[in-house]
Amino acid sequence: MTIQGSIAGTLAALDADVLATFKFQGATRWPDEQIELYVAPAFLDPAECGALVSLIDRNRVPSTVVEGDAAWRTSETCSFDPSEPVVQLLDLRLSMFLGINPVNGEPNQGQRYGVGQEFKLHADYFAAHHDDAITHVSRCGQRTWTAMIYLNEPEEGGETFFHHLDHGFTPELGTMLCWNNLTPDGRPNPRTLHQGKPVLRGAKYVITKWFRQGPWNPA
Repeated sequence: MTIQGSIAGTLAALDADVLATFKFQGATRWPDEQIELYVAPAFLDPAECGALVSLIDRNRVPSTVVEGDAAWRTSETCSFDPSEPVVQLLDLRLSMFLGINPVNGEPNQGQRYGVGQEFKLHADYFAAHHDDAITHVSRCGQRTWTAMIYLNEPEEGGETFFHHLDHGFTPELGTMLCWNNLTPDGRPNPRTLHQGKPVLRGAKYVITKWFRQGPWNPA
């Protein structure tokens, strides 16, 4: 059995009523009915954040984008070893928090943003105008939820700014933002457009996790 399969089995073994008690536990929903967005302070503790930062620093490379100019996203990204215990535990906790089977999750990613680095305004769902949108969606469905966890606090800058909410979230150690990229009827929700503003002093480390409508298939 794969590590991901083992985690899925653990989640599937939980009673539905028990699992429901974990969903969005400790989180506050953003007061806008047109977007399903939650803020979960202290989702990870400082030691967990530090361990993940160390893993990111071991294996970070320039970030890529699904489509468009690479200058749109100037961070560095780490693809984690799924055998790392802290990564396995994170997978299970995120799936329990959102009530989503972990087989629907893309692999966890870590990002580091240095001074001046950013991710310009974008959506996490696959927009119809993307050349590869049909391929991505047909393989394992549209992206549903995004989970993003701040692993540190840069000295200045690095806010996550939601364009249609006209609000920027300042990075706070261990805090998670999570949002549904789709509307209740399953269409991409443009109110989820967001950007990672440039870091002005220090560095920013985050975890990013995307879930799909169907089981994740990297092929």
